[in-house]
Amino acid sequence: MIDLNLAGAFLVGLLGGVHCLGMCGGIVGALTLGQPQQDAATSAFWKLQLGYNAGRVLSYVLAGIIAGGLGLLLAQAGPLHYTQQILSVVAGLFMILMGLYLGGWWMGLVRVEKAGGVVWRRIEPLGRKLLPVRSPGQAFLLGMVWGWLPCGLVYSVLIWALSAGGMAEGALLMAAFGLGTLPNLLLMGAAAGWMGSLLRKPLARKIAGGLVILFGVMMLVQLRPVA
Repeated sequence: MIDLNLAGAFLVGLLGGVHCLGMCGGIVGALTLGQPQQDAATSAFWKLQLGYNAGRVLSYVLAGIIAGGLGLLLAQAGPLHYTQQILSVVAGLFMILMGLYLGGWWMGLVRVEKAGGVVWRRIEPLGRKLLPVRSPGQAFLLGMVWGWLPCGLVYSVLIWALSAGGMAEGALLMAAFGLGTLPNLLLMGAAAGWMGSLLRKPLARKIAGGLVILFGVMMLVQLRPVA
């Protein structure tokens, strides 16, 4: 089951590229233009890009540890199977809402992202102190800050991590999700214009949103009734 969850989290991250364009496209573009080497063919360019994204994924993993641990505490506070079922239902419903958001059919998750801005306003100044980025180490630290950017897609998977079963499971789930976002964000750094025109297409957004909705429905269907 955990392998299916990891594969699903990876696919959600991959399909979420249509959302990453809006949330992170500007950041990727700014970081790319701010690099001493702007040529995507250079090793220096890719070292910095990988540094940003490694830091970002690590932040997701840390958040997954917190979410998985919290979910375990909630499960232990009541009947274990019953509580896990509730958390799984919430995760599936939230995934459906995320699909509606990705497809442009419902924008309610914008409010959730705005709520996360309270934390982001406290963390974001740390990132500014790391600019301009001149080394992979700086890029890694800046990526860790970037990983806490308010994002409905990330929040959806974190709610899923609540039902993962523990800290290790939550960390693995968020790691798989983070790796799924990696191809899109690396491509944005190397070819921001081409990726932007592709992912802005309404059809691409609707297909991605529909697939995430389908995945959320599958999460709900596979749940077994509590005896």
